[in-house]
Parts: sequence; C-alpha cells; structure tokens
Amino acid sequence: MTAFSNLWEARRWASLFLKEHNREEGVADLLLMDLMSMSKAQLLAAMRDDFPQAVQDTFIKQIYQHVENGTPVQHLTGYAHFYGRNFTVSPAVLIPRPETEELVQLALGQIAQEFKDKQPVKVIDVGTGSGIIAITLKKEHPSLQVQGVDISADALNVARQNAQELEADVEFLKGDFLTPFINAGQKAEVIISNPPYIPPEDEASLDDVVRLHDPGLALFAEDNGLAAYKRIIEQLPKVVADSALVAFEIGDKQGGAVKNLLQSTFPNVEPKVVQDINQKDRIVYSWV
Repeated sequence: MTAFSNLWEARRWASLFLKEHNREEGVADLLLMDLMSMSKAQLLAAMRDDFPQAVQDTFIKQIYQHVENGTPVQHLTGYAHFYGRNFTVSPAVLIPRPETEELVQLALGQIAQEFKDKQPVKVIDVGTGSGIIAITLKKEHPSLQVQGVDISADALNVARQNAQELEADVEFLKGDFLTPFINAGQKAEVIISNPPYIPPEDEASLDDVVRLHDPGLALFAEDNGLAAYKRIIEQLPKVVADSALVAFEIGDKQGGAVKNLLQSTFPNVEPKVVQDINQKDRIVYSWV
C-alpha cells in the first residue's frame, strides 16, 4: 500500500475501508489515538502532520485484523475504558460494556444511601473477570472491603494486574460463584454480579467481534441464560448479611425471570428492574 503522507490520509483510507466492510468507522480514530498517544482533540488538530512509517505499518495491520477477523479494538490496544479508567483486557476476559457502568453507578448510589454510617461494608463481585466492577467500586468508595471471585485463573491474572496498576486494594479468589465465601463462613453487605446470561442457542446471532473474541465462559449460560443467576441466588442466604444489597446485570429479556428467582428465595422482598440508557431492562436489584 502507498504510504500515507499525513494522518488525514490514513484516517480517510481506514474510515472508507471500515465502512465498506460494515465495521464502525470510529475504530480508525481509536487506533490512531492509541498509536499516536493523542486525545481525540489532539488527533483532529494533527491531521496534516506526518504519519511515521513504522506506526503506519502497525495501523494498517490493525485495521485489517479488525476487518477480517473481528478482532476487538481493545485487544489491539490491550486496554478498555471503564468508568474513567483504563483496564487491561485480554481474550481471557469480557470486554467491558457501557451498560455495566450503570450497574456500578446504581450500586454506589445505594451504598452511599444505606451504609453512610456503617463501617466496614464488605462487597463481593461474583464472576469478576477483569475486575472492572470490584476495582471501580473500591476506587470510587475506598472504605469498602471488596473481593472478587471467578472460576477462570486466566481472568483472575488480568484482574490482579488491573488492581496492581490502578492501586486498588481488592482481593481476588478462585472459585465457583459464592462457594469460597460459604466455605469460609463469610458474610457480605453487597453482592454484585455481571454473570454470563446469553443462551447458547443465541450464539450465532452475536456480532463476530463478541462471538469470536469474548470468552464463552463469560458469555453463555444454560437454562435460557438463567443458570448463573439460579446458582448465585440459591447460595445467597448463606452469604448475605442481615441487610444486604444484591444487584445483577441482566439480559434485556430476563428482568421478570431474575426478579422471580430472587422472590422465590426471599419471599418478602420486592426486587426492582432498572432500564439502561437505551430503555432496555438491564439491572435487577433488591435489598434482602
């Protein structure tokens, strides 16, 4: 390919190439910003600047990887943005979604409202993956005692790396849902989770960026996507403190089912279903 004389030419080529192959044109800017260590404003101001050949080669290679294989931008750059911070990601963990920020925001609001005079408050993030929920809660509310659990050793390695890089005092444990805490006789005031919730039969309908690159362990759950919720909720009575917040991210058609699961275990509660910014059911939470 002919070398680009400046950033504008590279951006124009990449945007057209991405559009032609039904990929998001904005990927070009994200990769350029990463390669050039620039903000969006800096990139736009530098459009007529020279584009170093070594960086051009990497940029072209990354654009082709994204177009041909659906390789996520976050795997190309090695990090993802979440709640104002950069988190290391890899194929071992789910790439953070903006909707999960809404789960964190809701939990922070509930904690501030209900536990303002209580110390300490213990939080368990079930299926922690890259640790985004656990670490963000700790960074935003430093007095919390936060632990994350995951069955994947590879995911936990990523979570621990993120905690170290972001200087977050979070403990990560390997185990099946809440089992390590039950075995240790531990209780918590907050149980939060973004578990796998996509039915396996829906796999073919997923975008290849997700289907081929996010770990199936973090995506798919049997029983119409409800298996993880059932397992966590049946374990909850052995782990929740006298007054505890339980909050789940859910698939957009699972609000009623997850609400019913909570009520079957805690008959006296009235779980709430919360919609995300796109007006889709996304969170179920309750005080139990």
